[in-house]
Amino acid sequence: MSTTGIGKGVNRRRFLRGTLGGAAVSVGLPFLDVFLNTNGDAMAATGAPLPRRFGTWFFGCGMNPERWNPATVGAQWELTPELLPIESVRDRINILSGYSVLLNGEANQVHRTGVFGALCGGAPKSADTVEGPTLDVLVSDAIGTRTRFRSLEMAATGNPRHSNSLRDVSSVNPAEPSALGLYTRIFGPGFSDPNAAEFTPDPGVLLRQSSLSIVAEDRKRLERMLGQSDRARLDQYFTGLRQLEQQLELQLQKPPPLEACSIPGAPVDMPLNTEIGNVMANHALMAQTLALALACDQTRVFNMQFSDRASSLRMPGTTDTHHTLTHEEPRDATLGYQPNATAFVLKSMEAWTTFVQALDAIPEGDGTLLDNCLVMAHSETSEANSHSVVGLPFMTAGRAGGRLRTGLHVSGVGESASRVGLTMQQAMGLNVAQWGTDQNKTDRPITEILT
Repeated sequence: MSTTGIGKGVNRRRFLRGTLGGAAVSVGLPFLDVFLNTNGDAMAATGAPLPRRFGTWFFGCGMNPERWNPATVGAQWELTPELLPIESVRDRINILSGYSVLLNGEANQVHRTGVFGALCGGAPKSADTVEGPTLDVLVSDAIGTRTRFRSLEMAATGNPRHSNSLRDVSSVNPAEPSALGLYTRIFGPGFSDPNAAEFTPDPGVLLRQSSLSIVAEDRKRLERMLGQSDRARLDQYFTGLRQLEQQLELQLQKPPPLEACSIPGAPVDMPLNTEIGNVMANHALMAQTLALALACDQTRVFNMQFSDRASSLRMPGTTDTHHTLTHEEPRDATLGYQPNATAFVLKSMEAWTTFVQALDAIPEGDGTLLDNCLVMAHSETSEANSHSVVGLPFMTAGRAGGRLRTGLHVSGVGESASRVGLTMQQAMGLNVAQWGTDQNKTDRPITEILT
């Protein structure tokens, strides 16, 4: 990390350091005012803008198009029944409806064509091929080489195989399956003895001692050199980190006995499975952890898998998954849709809102962390019962450092989903004029959302 001197003796150090059991512990710093220019939108020492971050957020088994797609385009789009959960963040996101993976004689490889068509710019030719790399890898090649982690992949389902990030079909980036593991990876010991055969930090020791107490002396030295506003921002950042640690620490404790309850005590770790409550809880903690990692520039690229392709989410007490319900549940004659399957769509939109709010809750420069992010949310199908890749649901969150407008609905009926991917790359500053393969190749970004 750069140590260019700024201010009065304050270096642009991005880490506070300490030791735990002989191993180094590093806690990154957010972008404090002392590092920025007077407008709060660029680095004081170099004039470089605050870093932009790119990520994807995936949910499986799509939605009901007639209940999800707004009828009105532009800024006055209406909240449809399946978009109601995102009401609190509607001005911070865009809805991109109608974009499809165009098929030209290729078979629709169910639960693959939609996701990799969107991420790689073309329909897979067979069930075991992918025309990689995915969008996130393209972006990380450009902006991910100067951070500690080139990218971070997460699976709220608790399965490391639930990842859509790859350079090619044989090089899939595995996902971190637990919030506790993600925390330990980011805020745990960042150095181990190169002569040791193996070193695995104990998350229990780390959480009980707190990474903040480990770096306390380094923190005090820094605070003495900061102004009042920066001390306040640092305190807010550390308060959020400590609250996260306390939440994670609960996962390592056996719950107290309840005389009225005859159910056996929960396991020590948070259950990592596809039951919707556990997935929602794991996802919320992962979102908080990722937001802190982005704020202290540990990574600039990420991929969050809320649910897997062919969604295996399930409600408590049943083995019926979201995917099986989309095929086996009868449509309610009065409602016109499958109510139990649709409940998972609403839960997915709730989780998306949680994710956006986690990024928007962290102040950065003259705005929030979300302002310097671009997150593309998507699914592998529109109407899951028919495995359709026509009119896939896309959303974006964040302004990409001022390169994107938000609060809009754009309809791309009949257009290739590659237009979305091309727009993401151009908004992130990649020098690319066209993208995609075969009939999905395009040189037309979605200009309605670009500034």
